[in-house]
Amino acid sequence: MTQTRPGGRTARTRAAVLTATVDELIETGYAGLSMESVAHRAGVHKATVYRRWGTLEGLLVDALTFFADQSVPTPDTGDIDGDLRELARSALAVLADRTGQALVRAMVSAGHHSQVAQVIRAFWADHTTMVAEIVARAVRRGELPPDTRPADVSRAVGAPLYMRLLVTAEPLDSAAADQAAAAVAAAARAGVFASS
Repeated sequence: MTQTRPGGRTARTRAAVLTATVDELIETGYAGLSMESVAHRAGVHKATVYRRWGTLEGLLVDALTFFADQSVPTPDTGDIDGDLRELARSALAVLADRTGQALVRAMVSAGHHSQVAQVIRAFWADHTTMVAEIVARAVRRGELPPDTRPADVSRAVGAPLYMRLLVTAEPLDSAAADQAAAAVAAAARAGVFASS
C-alpha cells in the first residue's frame, strides 16, 4: 500500500504555484493574471495548473486561503484602547506587506465571483468573531455599552486603513493605525456602535 507523503511533491507544487500567483498579482495585478503566466513562473506545466485549479478564480481562492490562513492571536492588553490598537496594528502589518496588498487588491477586483466572495465573507466572519471576544471583555470591564455590535467595531477599525490602501494612496503607518483605533474606541464608548 502506497502512503502519501505529507509535504511531498504535490504540496511543493501547490506552494510553488500559489507563491507564483501572488508574485504575479504583485507584478501585474488581477487584471494581468493568467494561468499560463503563473505556470511559467512556478516552473510547472500549464496543464497542471488547469487540472488542479480549473479557473483563475479557483486559483485565487486557494491563494487567498493559503496566505490568509495564519491565525492572529486575539489581543488582550487589559483595556479596549490597547486591544483595538493591537488589532489595528495587525491589520496594518498585513496591508503594508506586498503580499497582503496584492491579495487585498485581487479580492476587490474579483469579489464579484461567488467563490471569492465566499472567502471574503468567511474571513470577515472569523475577524468579527475575534472582535466579539474583545468587545465582550470590554463590556464586562464596563468600558463599552452591553449592546455594542462587534461587526461594526471590526469594520470601523479597518476602514481607514483599507481607504488609504485602495483609494487615497496615503501612507500606511502606525500613526494611521493608532488613530483609527483611538477613534473607534472613543466612538464605541459613546455608544455609536450600540444596538439601541
